Amino acid sequence: MTLPGELERRVRHHFEELDAAGLRRYLRPPTGIDLSSNDYLGLSTHPLLKERMAEAVMREGCGSTGSRLLRGERTTFSAVERRFAAFKGTQAALYFGSGYAANIGVLTTFLEPGDVVFSDEFNHASLIDGLRLAQARRVVYPHCNVAALRQRLEAEREGGQKFLVTESLFSMDGDQAPLREYAALCRATRTALIVDEAHAVGIYGSRGSGLIEATAVDENVFLSINPAGKALGVGGAFVAGPTWAVDFLIQRARPFIFSTAPPPAMAAALDAALTVIADEPERRVNLMSRVGLLRRLLTENSVPLPAACSQILPVILGDNARAVAVAAALQADGFDVRAIRPPTVPQGAARLRIAVNVNLEEAELRRFALALAAALAAAESTEDLSWPG
Repeated sequence: MTLPGELERRVRHHFEELDAAGLRRYLRPPTGIDLSSNDYLGLSTHPLLKERMAEAVMREGCGSTGSRLLRGERTTFSAVERRFAAFKGTQAALYFGSGYAANIGVLTTFLEPGDVVFSDEFNHASLIDGLRLAQARRVVYPHCNVAALRQRLEAEREGGQKFLVTESLFSMDGDQAPLREYAALCRATRTALIVDEAHAVGIYGSRGSGLIEATAVDENVFLSINPAGKALGVGGAFVAGPTWAVDFLIQRARPFIFSTAPPPAMAAALDAALTVIADEPERRVNLMSRVGLLRRLLTENSVPLPAACSQILPVILGDNARAVAVAAALQADGFDVRAIRPPTVPQGAARLRIAVNVNLEEAELRRFALALAAALAAAESTEDLSWPG
């Protein structure tokens, strides 16, 4: 039996290891100009969403009181699910309490023993954990490498169902999956394509429904997972797809069945978010205009950026301590930028993850570009002094 004192010593030893590696994390409320959140369209503070949520709290109360299969169901949930399905161009949608729960639910429901699932090496944690919990055999392929994926798919001769799981816009690198090529591969190999649209829904496509729409692969996608706490500004996540698949999730998805339903007011706010996305397309246009401006300003200040162009701009620094130091310097200058370190990104790939949102002013972006260039230069100077020769 492990005694409490021994347990505490073991945990404190782990803390020492985290400190030595520069990987200890701390909770810190937002301060300064937002360049780190996923509120890309600024909907979390939109007046219509706040009004509709407040009205729903007064009408429905604060909590749902139970799972949706017990007393937690509300007409507001089914109504926003129908609207979201129309938004995505699918037959049905199901609302989960979080994107994490949605990914776990989808992957553990549909992947069975004897199946094989192909997963991008940079898929985020909830997809990875869902695959670990599922009973299918896992094949990890190099990031967005169509040739490597084709080779693996065509080599697979076992009789089970094949699945391909990918993000559409990768959360740490800001690049897009080659969805058209994936769709063609899946058609040719009878593979079910599952796409996580966490950082694309609300932003891309003529309706703003995501990269599935923008790349016109709608008919080739089995299911999409659409977290609603990022560009949609609220919380939870929608799984969208055929009616039979959504009905099966209601029967088998444990995170849905055994979780208290989200507060009904969230569904009302999400309905308002869909209204804003439909009525204010200029938000998406203005967001991309700010992305273009910041990329130009950073390039002019010799800040290296990847070729991928999205609202997520990674500045790769490599060393954990350097990433923390540069982030701290920017925070001291009034910019809320956070250091991203392993295991969120691979070892040696610590970075700043700059997230652009529509509320940023041109003057703020100009000041930020100068501040980032100065912080990078200071970090390089410090390293030169610390590591002579």
